[in-house]
Amino acid sequence: MQLRILTILTIIGLTGCHDTTTKEKAAPPQVGVVTLKAQPFTYSSDLTGRTTATLTSSVLPQVGGIIQRRLFTEGDDVKAGQALYQIDASSYKATYDQAAATLQSAKALVIADCQKARRYSILVKEQGVSQQDAEDATATCGEDKASVAEKAAALESAKINLGWTRVTAPISGRIGISTVTPGALVTADQTTALTTITALDSMYVDLTRSSVDLLELRKRALAKNSNTLDVTMTLEDGSVYPVKGKLELTEVSVDEATGSVTLRAVFPNPQHILLPGMFVHASVDEGVIENAILAPQQAIVRDPKGNATAMVVDANNKVVVRNVITGSTSGQNYLINSGLQSGDRVIVEGTSKVNAGETVKPVETDLDTAPPAASSADSTSTTQGAS
Repeated sequence: MQLRILTILTIIGLTGCHDTTTKEKAAPPQVGVVTLKAQPFTYSSDLTGRTTATLTSSVLPQVGGIIQRRLFTEGDDVKAGQALYQIDASSYKATYDQAAATLQSAKALVIADCQKARRYSILVKEQGVSQQDAEDATATCGEDKASVAEKAAALESAKINLGWTRVTAPISGRIGISTVTPGALVTADQTTALTTITALDSMYVDLTRSSVDLLELRKRALAKNSNTLDVTMTLEDGSVYPVKGKLELTEVSVDEATGSVTLRAVFPNPQHILLPGMFVHASVDEGVIENAILAPQQAIVRDPKGNATAMVVDANNKVVVRNVITGSTSGQNYLINSGLQSGDRVIVEGTSKVNAGETVKPVETDLDTAPPAASSADSTSTTQGAS
């Protein structure tokens, strides 16, 4: 009997030890958290685009004829009004001379007929000529004056055509390759340019951004004065262009095929480093968000549909799942548009070990959620989660 009592007590003691071990194993799991805080954030957008000349002009002939001379060197800088080609002017010179002679003849006829009209106007008072003859002389004088005006216009037209035989540069800039050589026949209505002049002292950079990004900026009131924003450009070889540009305009319509909006920046180009058609990257300084929330990217989890969530430890150390909307990226962080706020403790380590509603032991993890020195927002990575 005593042996049975000892056995029962031993079993009870062992059971108590097992319960204690179980309780120790059931201690809340430890997770690494980062406490979010609002902070100023310089919002910028990294966009891609191509350079476009601010001014370009195709050189076309205004009159037809044979090209006698080319008066420029291909690839040189030319000034507006500089002679580029000489078209055979002989027929136009003859037309001009003929128009000048015709005008002189018309002027001589005015002198004779108008003097006759003045004499008849005196004689008609003395009944030296009939009233009809006096009126006819006056009418003839008026017709001669009109003829002089017509011949003067013809002379001016002939002068213009003669001047057009010397083809000049319509703008200043870098001239390209000539499509014609001396001896070629050109016409006034041809569509093929003789050459092209491109102004290189300043250059446009046409950038594209999604309309979603633009809406985000407008909601943050960062896109109101977009024409004053600074733009930094990186060239194709990875070097940074030494001069900053200005955002000149934002297109007022959205491309239906791509859902993007075109932005145009203008850059000074005194050294003519930029050439039309270059592919470039540009960083647009949109403005400063005074109370931005940045969360580590490893705190954001996405479902198969791309919806973003974050696990937050509440005041009772319980796990709460939040639906969030992420904006642009900055270093290793997401800019949070909604779903998280200052003071939230987001789980960055151990998310796979816990579920919503569980009690955890949060341990602050030293992750840098401050924006980098040169803050940038890659607009191409903007992703929206569940609202």
